[in-house]
Amino acid sequence: MGMEDQSVVDVGDVRLAYRTWGDPFGSPVVLLHGLGGSAASWEAVGALLGEEWRVYALDLRGHGESDWPDEYSCELMRDDVLGFLDECELDRVGLVGHSMGGVVAHLLAQEHADRVERLALVETPPPFPSEPRPAAEPEGPVDYDRAVVAPVRAEMADPDPAWAAGLGEIVAPTLMIAGGPESTMPQGRLQDMASMIPDCRLITIGGGHRVHEVHPDQVAQQITEFFTS
Repeated sequence: MGMEDQSVVDVGDVRLAYRTWGDPFGSPVVLLHGLGGSAASWEAVGALLGEEWRVYALDLRGHGESDWPDEYSCELMRDDVLGFLDECELDRVGLVGHSMGGVVAHLLAQEHADRVERLALVETPPPFPSEPRPAAEPEGPVDYDRAVVAPVRAEMADPDPAWAAGLGEIVAPTLMIAGGPESTMPQGRLQDMASMIPDCRLITIGGGHRVHEVHPDQVAQQITEFFTS
């Protein structure tokens, strides 16, 4: 298991923290966490992918060690990630997102196709209107800005129609990983989403919504095989 390093980079007005694993000269793979998460949620997957790739896991704005600028949307996060790629001089990357991070990832892939070589979306909410799920208010201190939750949840429940339309603009070969029946996400809608992405494969690993933490070995293996194929 490669030792991880932690770094920060300034993107516009926002300082973003990130962790890295693997060969500094390996092909770059960027990991984006879900709402209320951080780069730490990729710990196991990042170490495994680091055997093959140069891995970067970001703390998105309002999360973990990154700035909490009090202005939040998936589009702002998308722009942060683009700025991150520029600052780190990463031309084309394999991009992996879990849940909200998957939304940010597919928005980047549809808007900046030249920067995303391959795309992997893990338990990513489909960009269709849905009933907002009740948010359990966590007890005690959390590692994110509580102000990030409401705007992002609202966007996911009632997404900009351009998000769904843009799925057809994604040119990167795409792997969607589903958590199966234990997941809180509507698995049937994942199939609908997959059918709208031109070159997309949907697989179910099981383990529920946090499949990348429950089965990191399987998730890392599937992503490595897909990114290598």
